Amino acid sequence: MTTALLIVDMQKVFSSMTTTCLPKILRLATHFKTHSLPIIFTQHGHSKAELTPPLRNQLVRKWGPSGSIATGSHDWELMHSIADFISSSSSTKHDGNKTGETSSYPIIPKNTYDAFLNTNLASVLEENKVERVVVCGVMTDCCCDTTARSAFNRGYETWLVGDACGTASKRQHEAGLNGFGYAFGEVLQTEEVVKRLQ
Repeated sequence: MTTALLIVDMQKVFSSMTTTCLPKILRLATHFKTHSLPIIFTQHGHSKAELTPPLRNQLVRKWGPSGSIATGSHDWELMHSIADFISSSSSTKHDGNKTGETSSYPIIPKNTYDAFLNTNLASVLEENKVERVVVCGVMTDCCCDTTARSAFNRGYETWLVGDACGTASKRQHEAGLNGFGYAFGEVLQTEEVVKRLQ
């Protein structure tokens, strides 16, 4: 069974939420890279048009233009360690400011919590003959949980990696993991994922 690692929205705006989960994400990414398994990144952002009234994107309506991530902004850029990981696997340097053209790993631009909506994520998974998706990143209870549920609903066996996800509070983190684990897929820890895939 082909398993893909989906690393969700590891961008500078979320740096404060990733203190404990970032090393776990890099551990997973290194394991998947070593075993030549697919790794896919997402990068959340909103165009100038989406940030300009009348507001049509529901996330921009919810958080407001000033509370939303503008594509191309400093907040939108990938965290340095994530960009460095991608660069180490690319034929040309990826500095976190471009969206995926030079990367060995797809970087899926998205503009809502669900990484499948308005993107080519489903086709990337199909091209790689993926049957299982391992989800990690930020935020546990928003984009990670929503995307993991969407993967499950599309027929993928889906694992959400608890210690490789981060969010704004412990309560939100646990709520996201508990809801997913109750009705959708398994919630595992990083070393459990590594062990199962060996």
